[in-house]
Amino acid sequence: MTYRIALASALAIGALVLGAPAEAKGCLKGAVVGGIAGHMAGHGKMGAAAGCAVGHHRANKKDKQG
Repeated sequence: MTYRIALASALAIGALVLGAPAEAKGCLKGAVVGGIAGHMAGHGKMGAAAGCAVGHHRANKKDKQG
């Protein structure tokens, strides 16, 4: 069962990255970390989505600073 979650997460992240490369900055790293943390709590997909949003936000904030 765990391999199905990992495969689905990898495919979703890949589709997201390939679908919008300019907007995905920081998302991949955040999604991986969030997905792992979410998986530990039983909510891998929600964790990946939240991690993507946080990673994207931090990447944009870093770009604006310098």
